[in-house]
Amino acid sequence: MTEATVLAGPAAPSHSGLALRRNVALAMLFLVGTINFVDRQLLSILVEPIRADMQFSDTQFGLLTGLAFALFYAAMGIPMAMVADRWNRIKLIGIACVVWSGFTAACGMVSNFWQLAAMRFGVGAGEAGGTAPSLSVLADYYPPAQRPLVIGLFTLNGPFGVFVGAAFGAWAAAHIGWRGAFLVIGAVGIIVAPLLIWLVREPARGQMDKRAEADAPLPIGQTLAMFAQRRSLRMVMVGSGMAAFVSYGMLNWIPAFLMRVQGMPLSAMSTWFAPAAGITFGVGILGGGWLVSRAARTSPRAYGTIPAIAAAVLVPTFIAALLVDSWQLSLALMLIPMAACIVYVAPALALVQNLTAPRSRATASAVLMLMFNIVGLGLGPLFVGMISDALKPEYGDESLRWALMAIIPFAVAAGVAQYAMTRHLDKDFAE
Repeated sequence: MTEATVLAGPAAPSHSGLALRRNVALAMLFLVGTINFVDRQLLSILVEPIRADMQFSDTQFGLLTGLAFALFYAAMGIPMAMVADRWNRIKLIGIACVVWSGFTAACGMVSNFWQLAAMRFGVGAGEAGGTAPSLSVLADYYPPAQRPLVIGLFTLNGPFGVFVGAAFGAWAAAHIGWRGAFLVIGAVGIIVAPLLIWLVREPARGQMDKRAEADAPLPIGQTLAMFAQRRSLRMVMVGSGMAAFVSYGMLNWIPAFLMRVQGMPLSAMSTWFAPAAGITFGVGILGGGWLVSRAARTSPRAYGTIPAIAAAVLVPTFIAALLVDSWQLSLALMLIPMAACIVYVAPALALVQNLTAPRSRATASAVLMLMFNIVGLGLGPLFVGMISDALKPEYGDESLRWALMAIIPFAVAAGVAQYAMTRHLDKDFAE
């Protein structure tokens, strides 16, 4: 069934009408996803001012930026995705945006660690209704061949959110305080959510797929069985989990490393780190999606080989960035590993969309993101924080340098798993 066939009929939109709907959907989902990532990044940028007010340890900060968020994100991710496979996804995303934005605003009202942890639990639970349903919506607006690039464009909300979060957080710390920063970003999300529901239409499920699929939602057991039956789906879980461990460990701790160990002033965060992070993360995500979209025309093995090459590039460049002694040189050397660490994102998400049925895509995405968030976001920042605290008596502030160095073996493991996946991709795509 071709795109033209799907759209034929009296109720079908014209080609230009479909293009407009696609573009509006992609733009609005990108905006909501950006708010999602600003909420996450803001805490990492404001760590030093918050620590000055509430005296957190590095382990506690690792819990706040990682496990406290990820546990509730993961716990709610699959149930919310199952709702998305059965109900209006656009309304669900809008409601979720209001929930996580409300809890983000509440972060600006806390007075101790446990209150802030509770608010981060709420942010995580709300954000569980964002990404997986958004990916399912985009898969029903774009055909399979375009999905790696489109998902790459959508997931640019991550680096753009990092850029906005870093720039705004550094400005806010100096002008309105860290509490004001959370209140402002929370208010923005509450305003944007109704615009999403008003502007974006819910697409017909499976309309861009070549084969007709059963319209009934799949039970969770059948969705999980797809991961058990297809080796490439199992391997993408392992490789993506390890890669997320590395990328979230880097993302959440590089700002603190540059400020605490390398002496980077907070003002330089908005001037230098924010654009550097936004551009490099953008290059990594969009570049990964674009390269796989092109290379997969020849062989589906590109879904594994390109992330594996990126992991091989990351290892020596990140080591070099950690070993120099000035923040300017360290940031310059960080550009390559910051781009390489998230090349895996768009190929992994697109692979799951292309190898699962339309009525199970949100749930399947949530299963993959369970690995992103439990292994990656939940454990990566916490691991770095715990190693830093353990080494602090001997190394002082330098402990964070060696704690970040400790994630290098996980980058190697991610590359090995991603390359091993290539052996199974031809067979799984043929089926």
